[in-house]
Formats: sequence, structure tokens, C-alpha cells
Amino acid sequence: MRQHVMLAVVCAGILCSYPASADQTGGLLPYRDAEAVARGAEIYAATCAACHGEQLQGAPNWKTRDAEGYLPAPPHDETGHTWHHPDALLLELVRRGTAAVVGQGYRSRMPGYAGELTEAEMRDVLAYIKSTWPKRVIEVHDRINAEAGG
Repeated sequence: MRQHVMLAVVCAGILCSYPASADQTGGLLPYRDAEAVARGAEIYAATCAACHGEQLQGAPNWKTRDAEGYLPAPPHDETGHTWHHPDALLLELVRRGTAAVVGQGYRSRMPGYAGELTEAEMRDVLAYIKSTWPKRVIEVHDRINAEAGG
């Protein structure tokens, strides 16, 4: 529970630093842009699929820590928790890595991609992921973005 509260605080700080979105739902991800989604799918396949799965299904037993105390990569489909977080937080997780965002000694194998991917590429990857969600999940995620102010 403490991690959720901490993420909400971090997220609130992040949202203040982002410009207004071009997406009519108030989100930061171009998930309705077919070209952005196609670019994102390619980047995802090359950069993310090894851990998060080719079909966004995540690693087996992703809710159970491994022998070294790490949680395996979660799914990015509707069965995971990616869609529970506003766009700004998702971008920050990709940019800086989970441990850096969560802080307080949290351990994660999710690296930050700020030196490897551009901001546009990060948004495209997340747009691809969001574009695969069922309509009802997208609607909830859009409400989360609206409530988060971005």
C-alpha cells in the first residue's frame, strides 16, 4: 500500500512539469495515431518484448518475487497494472526506471531508457501498448489521465 501512495505523490510532481497534451482525452500518448503506434510496436519488439513478452503478456509468475527478490516483468495487456497509472507516470517509469521513480530502496530490473530512446520513441511505445487495450480499459485509463490533470 505504501508504494501506491508514494507513486501517487511522485506522479503529482511529474504531472506539473508536462505541457498540455495534443490528445483530446487529455493524455500524453498518441495511441490513436496509426504511424506512432506502428513505430511503437517496432521499438517495443526490439527493446521491451524480451522481458514483457511479445504479446505484452509479461513474465510468468509476475506477481511473485524471484529468488533474488525481484518481481518479474509485468504484463502490459489488460491483465496487468500499466493502465492503472497516468501517462506522465508511465513515461517517467520508462525514462528513469522503476527503482529510480519509486525510490526508498525499491529494487527493480526495469532500467531507464532516457539515454537509449527519445521522448517521442517512449511515447510511441506506450501508445502502442495502450492501443492494444480493450475499449473499456482505454476509457478507464483516459479517466485516470483526466483526474491526474494530464
